[in-house]
Amino acid sequence: MVKMIIGVPKEVKPDEYRVGLVPSSVRVLALAGHSVLVEKSAGVASGFDDGLYAAEGAEIAGSAEKLWGRAEMVIKVKEPVEGEYRFFREGLVIYAFFHLAAEKTLARELVEKKVAAVAYETIQESDGSLPILIPMSEIAGRMSVQTGAKYLERPHGGKGVLLGGVPGTERGLVTIIGGGVGGQGSDIEQVAPAA
Repeated sequence: MVKMIIGVPKEVKPDEYRVGLVPSSVRVLALAGHSVLVEKSAGVASGFDDGLYAAEGAEIAGSAEKLWGRAEMVIKVKEPVEGEYRFFREGLVIYAFFHLAAEKTLARELVEKKVAAVAYETIQESDGSLPILIPMSEIAGRMSVQTGAKYLERPHGGKGVLLGGVPGTERGLVTIIGGGVGGQGSDIEQVAPAA
């Protein structure tokens, strides 16, 4: 088995608080003989401090430059943003949610710099299911109700509808158009049963 230097950078896309690997995953990779670099504070927003990663065998990289410069494989959550394109080089492997159809400049940069990009959303099982995309869609389905409810509040331009209702008022009614994983993951019956 080829041993690799695997890097986990801090996500820099606005409003992204996840991290590419949790400490227990670092342990699995380290036990398999890989070197794992985790950028300083990469997991803090997800509740994992640098000490947790170090305890599982990771080396903490002091900067994005150091991490990207040494890593042979980079494991991210979201696609690299423009400020990260400068780290691309031939032979680098990046795992992330890329959604390249909407990111033409990124796609061009990956091709020109000969980076191997593995898009989580395209990884399929033999039955055609999408094992990495499905849980993300379930989360998005649940978040959709929460986000939608926020915009029903008056300060956000809504009519002041409370989904769960209160005595003397009707519950809000939610209609989901579509039956994909996101809609199935919304669990809407518990929030606002249809009449």
